[in-house]
Amino acid sequence: MCGIVGYLGSRQAAPILLDGLSKLEYRGYDSAGVCVMSGGILRVAKAKGRLAVLNGLIDGGKAIEGTFGIGHTRWATHGAPSDVNSHPHMADAGKIAVVHNGIIENYMRLKQQLLKKGKHFQSETDTEVVANLIEYYYDKLKDFPRAVRRAVGQLEGSFALGILCQDLPGTMIAVKKESPLIFGYGDGENFIASDVPALLKHTRKIVHLLDGDIAIITKDSVQFYDAFFDRVERKIEYVDWDISAAEKCGFDHFMLKEIHEQPTAVKGTISPRIRDGRVVLDDIKISRDYLAGLKKIYIVACGSSYYVGCLGKYLLEKTCRIPVEPVLASEFRYSAPVMGEDTLVLVISQSGETADTKAAMMEAKRHHARTLAIVNVVGSAIALEADDVIYTWAGPEIAVATTKAFSTQLSVIYLITLYFAELLGTIEPAEYQSIVSEMTKLDQKISLCLTRENVAKIRYYAEQYFTARDAFFIGRNLDCGVCREGSLKLKEIAYIHSEAYAAGELKHGPISLIEDGTLVVAVCTVDALFDKAMSNLVEVQSRGAEVLGITTENREAEFKVKVPSVITVPETHPMLQPSLTIIPLQLFSYYVALLRNCDIDMPRNLAKSVTVE
Repeated sequence: MCGIVGYLGSRQAAPILLDGLSKLEYRGYDSAGVCVMSGGILRVAKAKGRLAVLNGLIDGGKAIEGTFGIGHTRWATHGAPSDVNSHPHMADAGKIAVVHNGIIENYMRLKQQLLKKGKHFQSETDTEVVANLIEYYYDKLKDFPRAVRRAVGQLEGSFALGILCQDLPGTMIAVKKESPLIFGYGDGENFIASDVPALLKHTRKIVHLLDGDIAIITKDSVQFYDAFFDRVERKIEYVDWDISAAEKCGFDHFMLKEIHEQPTAVKGTISPRIRDGRVVLDDIKISRDYLAGLKKIYIVACGSSYYVGCLGKYLLEKTCRIPVEPVLASEFRYSAPVMGEDTLVLVISQSGETADTKAAMMEAKRHHARTLAIVNVVGSAIALEADDVIYTWAGPEIAVATTKAFSTQLSVIYLITLYFAELLGTIEPAEYQSIVSEMTKLDQKISLCLTRENVAKIRYYAEQYFTARDAFFIGRNLDCGVCREGSLKLKEIAYIHSEAYAAGELKHGPISLIEDGTLVVAVCTVDALFDKAMSNLVEVQSRGAEVLGITTENREAEFKVKVPSVITVPETHPMLQPSLTIIPLQLFSYYVALLRNCDIDMPRNLAKSVTVE
């Protein structure tokens, strides 16, 4: 959500800022802007709409001279999308410019105080309050870093800030609290950004700022201070993935590229953690005695990660015999969950910065529950705070609608399930070996789902159903969890009203919504429940539904007796089947969205990383 880029060096800043912002478009935004020190003044250019509008306004950055500046893509929170509400924001007297990700919760109280001090405001944003607050203290203290520190001390909420002062050309200050911000080391130039792709063209040497950090930056140096304004050192990290990972590489959309990257991503998650036929999790230090004393596991997450958690409930309870409850992170803190030292809270977040998930994890820690995080981004806030962390190693995911992050998170759930079950002795050795063997083949079977022939078949069905007004996804057991994610994908990128239900619940209300032409996507891969699932399909067909089925190859003939429209996936161990079943649902949503001319990688009103509540 929102994007920040900052540059200090010897090159013209504006084109670099625009290029960096273009690498952050996936985060979701409705306006963009830059501020560059030019001719001794802070010059701002900003515009509502896509980055292309700003690009045209300043001729790709060529129209603004100057070698240091800040840029921003905004996702509206305070004030509607508009030129005026766009970032960067200037303080009243024009001395301070600020870009900001996050939300200032006490901005209205601060604004009223600043109005009484004679400050004026042009926008509806909370960010302009930050700019004016810093300028107010700067006028009093005549010291830019001290002014920033004083102002930041009064802010409540989440924020990542990039700040310029007109009186100190060549200096930038960056501040982080609960919103992601990184610093990038260059050669005679330095950078800040919300995420790594914005910097990859220029540097692979980065620092993840920690909560409370203030960085004072010039083109040749950086000084890091903690929340007490004590000088500190921060760990330098080296980005080891290639810039091509953040490019489309011949695919029409990032989402399609990332769907096709899933075999590699899943293999990268699983293979290093299977040694000599056993699951080995060096990342975590959880003993058999601890697991034996557990009364409950909560799985806490948002969006697609929550649906991974819903699948995790089936897998962990069946295999490990421990009660598991998936809970939406946004509700967890407010439901007074019963937990303590005998509770494990498993938190899942692709970015490791999801605000609701992080807050839920901190609530768990306050109750002395142990926390285990599944995240993709090394050094992210959740990874740093959790008691244990397992990285998915999925590489960058650019499209807003997740695909490979979902698949790799699910792969980690498989690994955790087997690891716990072996420690507890709740799984037979033969069954354990069967599952491990199939896990090592999972990437190959995902590849089979992505053959040209299978993709063409899925596109054909998308052409049949892309005009649907409503869709229902139904399944049982693990299939129900897959349906939730499949339904979300269709909502997210194709803007079709879609709901997912446990198939057995149809007759308890939802079936009243089925009428002639309603699309029902039925996932039927659980052998023990296959006949019951087929009965549900007959019910909806008798009420006029158009049914598209997803099943395993061995069930195709039996399925076609009742439902002629069917997509098949290879068989694997039942516990692992969701990793294959989700692939055609992702592709179906992609092609439906394509046929509806939707903005697939950047769907409306959505952001990749939701770092505010």
